[in-house]
Amino acid sequence: MALPQAIKAGLPCMNLLRMTAVPILKQLYLEERLLRSSAENWCIISHGTSLPTIVMGISGRPSELVELKPVLRDQIPVIRRFSGGGTVIIDNGTLFVSLICNKNAIPGLQPYPHPIMSWTGQLYGQVLCEFGDFHLRENDYAFNSHKFGGNAQSIIKDRWIHHTSFLWDYDAKNMEYLKLPSRAPKYRSARSHVEFLCRMKDYVPSRTSFIEGTIKSLGGHFSIRPFDLDELGSLSSSLSGSTKLLTRQELEEAYTSQCVAVYPMYKAFIEPDLQTAHIKFSNKFNPFTGFQNPTYILKSPRNVPVGQIKSVLSQEHKESTEETYDIYLLPPGEDLEAC
Repeated sequence: MALPQAIKAGLPCMNLLRMTAVPILKQLYLEERLLRSSAENWCIISHGTSLPTIVMGISGRPSELVELKPVLRDQIPVIRRFSGGGTVIIDNGTLFVSLICNKNAIPGLQPYPHPIMSWTGQLYGQVLCEFGDFHLRENDYAFNSHKFGGNAQSIIKDRWIHHTSFLWDYDAKNMEYLKLPSRAPKYRSARSHVEFLCRMKDYVPSRTSFIEGTIKSLGGHFSIRPFDLDELGSLSSSLSGSTKLLTRQELEEAYTSQCVAVYPMYKAFIEPDLQTAHIKFSNKFNPFTGFQNPTYILKSPRNVPVGQIKSVLSQEHKESTEETYDIYLLPPGEDLEAC
């Protein structure tokens, strides 16, 4: 049997695995297994995942990256993957492309994060430059200054993986599950998720044209060999590695710790004195309920008539009267008039 022309030219082989609607947890298990247990080069292209899912990097902390209250309410799965990178929420509008390579697969490419990122930027630039003003901006793929591709990497002794979540389309409401990251690229310029992102479908004619273009671009570096998921055998089985689906209990604990962190002064200075005080207060007030049912206080330098306030409220608003008390604890030896 004649060898493909690419192999005759001395290019390394790359297995091409195409999947549709595979749960992202299963895909990450597979990618981690191929990274650690296979000696071959792989390209995995997957079309979407069935349920909206949040995926964090290996060092991600839910309390810092995720809006935990709506996530718990709507039962959104949260996964901590085996690679680095930022936090994304994915759904059936997300397109995944993962490249798993041996360190010597691409001549001259140093197996470090920035060189790999730069090489992939050139790879996708060959595909996307005809559709818009494509850029590799810091660690993102963007049209002009709007991000559509987020990247993550893991580099081990002899191999590396670079996987990308492409926003072919997305539901803007899902972005409300994510907090604005404390560490963001400069070009984001403090923009909200919706202002910062764009949809690939607004630039690229079809998913097929992007996928076929990507495969063609890879063909300049590898001999592409189509591969079926069934051929993987034991390699496709689940791996109890670094990728983990966070339990509801873990998310609830993160939410509780987030709430407690709002009261560090109370915990540090007031609570110890209350524990040794001669007078005890007992009530049913729970300070954490404020996060679930917040009370908003209207303040104005003018005397605003009640009727004017009601005129701008919804017809469905309800009125109620409550009595509240402020209790001030005077430290021993302190003068009330001086405080």
